[in-house]
Amino acid sequence: MGQSRQAGMVVEFSVEGEPVGCGALVEQTAYRVVQEALANVHKHAAGAKTWVRLAYRRSEIAMQVENGPSDGGTADAGLPSGGNGLVGMRERVTALGGVFVSGPTDAGGFRVSAVLPAGSRGA
Repeated sequence: MGQSRQAGMVVEFSVEGEPVGCGALVEQTAYRVVQEALANVHKHAAGAKTWVRLAYRRSEIAMQVENGPSDGGTADAGLPSGGNGLVGMRERVTALGGVFVSGPTDAGGFRVSAVLPAGSRGA
């Protein structure tokens, strides 16, 4: 998120719950989902206010990246990307037994949500 803010994005971050122990693969997947979602906001909704929410629950980690409508600003400040956009995010999440949902919001923005089972410890 620091890179997103340095690129001029307005990013509001919140965390709910206490971090739960999970494997490196779950942590990496959560990171990549948020990273790719933020890159997509910058590429497709430049200038949009963005909210990143993490929720630690007893047996899962939920993440959501949501943006408002674009203000028409300049896109693509070279933020790093996980690679394959929404398809790649979905594949990463479902490979760990998680759930992935994305789509437009009623307010004219876009939302990416994922829930990963904390028990998917991975290597």
